[in-house]
Amino acid sequence: MDDAGNIPNSGNPSHKVIAVTAGEAHTLLLTGDGSVYSWGRGMFGRLGHGSEKDELLPVQVKFQNPNGGEADTPKIVAIASGAYHNLALAVELFCEVLQSAYTEDLFGHMIFKGRFILLEFVFCRNNSSFCVLTDDGIYILDYCMDGQLGTDGEDTPDENSIGGVYNLAPHLLNKFPESHPLDSSTGVSEVQGKGSIKIHAVKAGGMMSMAIDNRGTLWMWGNCPQESKGEFSLVSSFIPMPILAFHGLNVAKVACGNEHVVALVSAGESNNGEDLVCYSWGFNNHGQLGLGDRENRAHPEVVKTFDEESPWTIYDIACGAAHTALLTRKKKSTELESKCWTFGLGDNGQLGHGTTQSALFPTPVQDLPQDISLIGIDCGLFHTSVVSSSGDVWSWGMEKGLGLCPDAGRGSSDSGDALSPLLKPCAPYQPKFPDPVQVACGAAHTVIVARDGYKVWSWGRGRCGVLGTGNELDCYTPTKVRWPPPTEDSEEEESKSSLEQDREKEKEAEVKTETDEKLSSALNELKQLQLKLSTMEQYASILHGCVFGKPFAEQDVPASLKDSGSFNIAKEWENMLETADHRTLMRLEMFYRDMLAGVKDKQMKRRIKEIVKECLQSPEPKN
Repeated sequence: MDDAGNIPNSGNPSHKVIAVTAGEAHTLLLTGDGSVYSWGRGMFGRLGHGSEKDELLPVQVKFQNPNGGEADTPKIVAIASGAYHNLALAVELFCEVLQSAYTEDLFGHMIFKGRFILLEFVFCRNNSSFCVLTDDGIYILDYCMDGQLGTDGEDTPDENSIGGVYNLAPHLLNKFPESHPLDSSTGVSEVQGKGSIKIHAVKAGGMMSMAIDNRGTLWMWGNCPQESKGEFSLVSSFIPMPILAFHGLNVAKVACGNEHVVALVSAGESNNGEDLVCYSWGFNNHGQLGLGDRENRAHPEVVKTFDEESPWTIYDIACGAAHTALLTRKKKSTELESKCWTFGLGDNGQLGHGTTQSALFPTPVQDLPQDISLIGIDCGLFHTSVVSSSGDVWSWGMEKGLGLCPDAGRGSSDSGDALSPLLKPCAPYQPKFPDPVQVACGAAHTVIVARDGYKVWSWGRGRCGVLGTGNELDCYTPTKVRWPPPTEDSEEEESKSSLEQDREKEKEAEVKTETDEKLSSALNELKQLQLKLSTMEQYASILHGCVFGKPFAEQDVPASLKDSGSFNIAKEWENMLETADHRTLMRLEMFYRDMLAGVKDKQMKRRIKEIVKECLQSPEPKN
């Protein structure tokens, strides 16, 4: 049973997780004091620790002050992960109190205020970028081949980079170009008219990176869906470029899969949560855009199910490799009832519709309870997970909703894809996750933050330590992540405690061994006594049957033996004869007559043998 009600370190912001994100085989946590921790596969430097070493437990990522110096480091307020890279949004150094850097919208999502720098640390290969946004421009963090790092490759990599392709640690590079949309009425750049860009949110997909600024403009770089030479394709963009289709609109939230993008956009001056319209674009070979066909889109197009006339308000979105999931509530409704919609590729049941059919239009997941309030959703490559405000977690898709690839299957009778939502209990006797915060899905694993941010669980593929449990084993049920990570002092105390525990275990083992030996001896003695008793009971029953013609029963035990524990056979025999009926007396007479005859016969035979023996031993008479 989980330690319900006992929240360790509650109130310590360095131990409180406020956000979690997962990549192909790595996981990131953001804590209340602005620190970032990562673990899992270290290939391509995606963990940001300065090496490509795998980490089995959470390890803090070190950020350098972009203004120089070592006293102050950036305070991170948002994180995002692509397949092999990550983004981190940092509040500028003059904002001393992290909590004052954000507020919440109508749905409890964080809205950042003030000035920020986007430390997009690219622990990635082939497409990823990290930008730093300040008053005099936007600075990028890394150099990469196909643009996720947001650079054109002209900068010289330092000792933290590998072959000019990817960096092993968060790194600040060159300025973001001044390519901002113009105001059609004045012909002046919006940056000049409204001041510096301040990034409010970041997001990353498989090979692309995104950011939303204070004006509601969406920026994209990396492998971006575009129209090139009259044909649709993914084009490598080495610098963040604005999505001009949303000029004059406010982008509130964005999600991206391997090759498609979904955005929630408000037509009003400010987002009140009720006027959001859903747009999608990119590859659409499985209907992952929700537009009713399989035609690719180079530019954003409205998903008609969730247009301005829709009765539904979307408040969360997520993308898998080729499927999309959304959470909605009814507009202008005081009820907290949620509905989950999915569309796109369904080969592994990742849509949760009970089949392996793909869906071209948004379709509700019918097997979820109807009276729940869902607070979070995320997609892995081929699985989907949602969490409710009451702590229920459902998963569906590849390998029972674990997201495990086929070669990781157990091969047992209960393996296979989950075509409908499966409830994931926190523990065998604790079905709900206490005080849930967020769910995040990697390619083949899932992470849940609960206990109001002080506990983390994970399950799925465990290779390279992606589950944060200290080993590389696959977990088919939720297992606690080693959080908060142990410090040197705690490790020393843990070592001492472990030594004491080992000694206690040795003593317990000795006592247990001695007790087991005594118990084993007592059991053997008891077995021998039971065997003797059984033999005596069998003998008494046979003898009683011979004398009285019936099996021995409990009522046949003499009263004197029951009362006093002693037995006077002469007296009992007299009492028995006194109470016996004629038939019993006749039987006794026959029994003892036969016994007497047998005794006499035996005596006669023995006497004859003695006479014969005496004759044989006597000397022969002499002639």
